[in-house]
Amino acid sequence: MAKTTAKYPVFALRLAQARERSGLSQTQLGVLAGLDPSVASPRINQYERGKHEPQLKTAKRLADVLGIPPAFLYTDDDLLAELLLQWNDLTLRQKKDVLKQVAATKTLRGKSSPKAE
Repeated sequence: MAKTTAKYPVFALRLAQARERSGLSQTQLGVLAGLDPSVASPRINQYERGKHEPQLKTAKRLADVLGIPPAFLYTDDDLLAELLLQWNDLTLRQKKDVLKQVAATKTLRGKSSPKAE
């Protein structure tokens, strides 16, 4: 499993990654997520530096504004993070197809076989 390694907590890294990907400034993200404009930039900055982590409801609002699944902000697995970003862009039909493919792969591999790679 690919893991992130850094001096900042996973949430801080993922939030900064998603915000930069969206092209929003810290202030814009905070305001769009419902933070008071006077504290929006410093609060997002504190989240991205790992000084504070928001409550789950705030994290969900941030994820909604960024167009990402909230789980992206919490995973330390880089491959899963990428999958979550891709997942969010799929249609419901495509998501069901992916789940079927994963289930089929699991069945082919067998439950007792070791995981590849």
